[in-house]
Amino acid sequence: MKKLRTTAALAAVLSLGLGVAPAHAADNDKAAKAGTKSLAAVLAADGTKLDHNWRDFDIVEKAVLTVLEARPDSPVGVLTQGSKRVTAFIPTDAAFRRLVTDLTGKTPKTEKATFAAVASVADVDLLETILLYHVVPGATITSDQAVKADGVKLRTAEGGVIRVNVRKHDIRLNDRDFDDRNPRLITAALDINRGNRQIAHGIHKVLRPSNL
Repeated sequence: MKKLRTTAALAAVLSLGLGVAPAHAADNDKAAKAGTKSLAAVLAADGTKLDHNWRDFDIVEKAVLTVLEARPDSPVGVLTQGSKRVTAFIPTDAAFRRLVTDLTGKTPKTEKATFAAVASVADVDLLETILLYHVVPGATITSDQAVKADGVKLRTAEGGVIRVNVRKHDIRLNDRDFDDRNPRLITAALDINRGNRQIAHGIHKVLRPSNL
């Protein structure tokens, strides 16, 4: 089994039972000054309507709102609590369309049709599970730290594990679907909400908590 490797910078923010090393004073100072703007606030900044831009994150926002409307006490609510540290890997709208194509063989023409297709096969329970599998609680992991974390296993809020796989500067996340290509972090969508306790990185495919 490949030995897990962590850097001192990553160890400063990971408290996930990975055998972390002591943090440097500079890391602690930076962590103490982190802002408390939530990821939910960032996602809502451009409105909450589905649009025609497949590169943003309207569908994941719609999924979060759908779960919280049905279950106000859902653990997904951590994304609205900016004082709590999380790292979220958020699929683009195109990623959800790709998921629908994989599941049905048909490619929706609009974001509205894409979300409708997702909701037709995923009830609130499954939506909640999928969302939580994209969230790493208790840690603010920047892209600079992630690129140095090849082989590190991250425990998600869903309870499952995703593994960081770095090849040069290409960062991929190994999920539980072993028959398909793994999601990769999108260079143009890294470190969303940087400087705050909650941070997100865009990914080009939806992480799958089970083998489809």
